[in-house]
Amino acid sequence: MRNELTNTRRAVIEALLERAEKDDAVVLVCADSIKSMKADDFAQRYPQRFFDVGIAEQNAVAIAAGLASSGLKPYVATYAGFLTMRACEQIRTFVAYPQLNVKIVGANGGIYGGEREGVTHQFFEDLGIMRSIPEMMVVSPADALEVYEATKALLDFEGPAYLRVGSGREKRIFDQIDHFQLSKPRAIYQTGYDAVIFATGPITKRALQAAEKLKQAKIFITVVNVPTLKPIDKEEIAYFLKNSQLIITLEDHNIIGGLGSAIAEVSTETIPKKIIRMGLQDIFPESGEAEALLDKYGMSIDDIIKTVRNGLSKLA
Repeated sequence: MRNELTNTRRAVIEALLERAEKDDAVVLVCADSIKSMKADDFAQRYPQRFFDVGIAEQNAVAIAAGLASSGLKPYVATYAGFLTMRACEQIRTFVAYPQLNVKIVGANGGIYGGEREGVTHQFFEDLGIMRSIPEMMVVSPADALEVYEATKALLDFEGPAYLRVGSGREKRIFDQIDHFQLSKPRAIYQTGYDAVIFATGPITKRALQAAEKLKQAKIFITVVNVPTLKPIDKEEIAYFLKNSQLIITLEDHNIIGGLGSAIAEVSTETIPKKIIRMGLQDIFPESGEAEALLDKYGMSIDDIIKTVRNGLSKLA
C-alpha cells in the first residue's frame, strides 16, 4: 500500500490505520475535517477512537490534550492555519507546556494548496509559528511516502509534534525510504558541491529537477532533504555547509521562520556562510493554479537554476 501513496493527507491515515490495528491507544480528532483529511476509513473502522468536534479547532486541541493526559495517543488533524493560528494558545499552553503526547497534523501547508480556497487557506507561516514553541518537534516531509514514514515514526516519539502535510496533489519523490529518522537531513541527490540546496516539503521535487538540468550544464549540485526543522541535526547541516560555498534554501513558506531561518541559525553557530533563501518573500500571495503559483512567486525550476548560476558567478 505505501508504495502506491501519492496523497500526503491520505498517507497520514494509512499509517494511523496500520498502527491502530495493533495499538488501542491511537485515536484521531478532527475539526469538521474528516473529508479533507481522507479519514472516512478510520472513522468507520474505529468509531470509538474517532472524534469530530466540528469547526472548533481550539476545542479539538484541548480534547486531544485531555486524551493524551489519559494515556492515549491522539492525532488532531485539520487545515494547518486553523490549528497553528486559531488554536495556537491551546497548542502552546495545553500541549507543549505540559509536554503531552499530542501530534498536530496541519494540512494545506504552503501556497501550493491555494487554488481552490485562496489566501485564507494557504498557510505559509505555520512552520515559523510552531518552531517558536518550546518542546515542539516540527516535521515537514517531502511526499506521501515520507509523510507515511514520519507519521509512524511520530507514533513512537513521546511528546508534542507538528506534522505538516499538503493539499493532496503532491508529486511523488521517493520510491522507497529505508530507515527513516525524524531528525536526520539527508542528501537525496549528489553530483558535487558547486552548490548545496536545502529543501523541505513537496517543493523538494523542484530542487531535484533543477539539479538535474544544472548537471547537464556541468554545474554539480547536492540536494539535501530536511524533513525535520526542529530539532535540527546541527552536525549534519554543518557538514554540508562546510563543503560548499554556495548555500540555497528552498521552501513553500515565508522565508522568515521556516527552513531558511533554521539553516541560517545553524550556520551562525557552526559554519558562517552567506545563504540565499528561496521561498515566499514576506508577502501575501494570491490564489491560483498550484504549479503556477510557485512559478509566480520565484520558486520555478528556472528560478532555482538562475539563483544557482548567479550565486556561483558572484563567487568567481
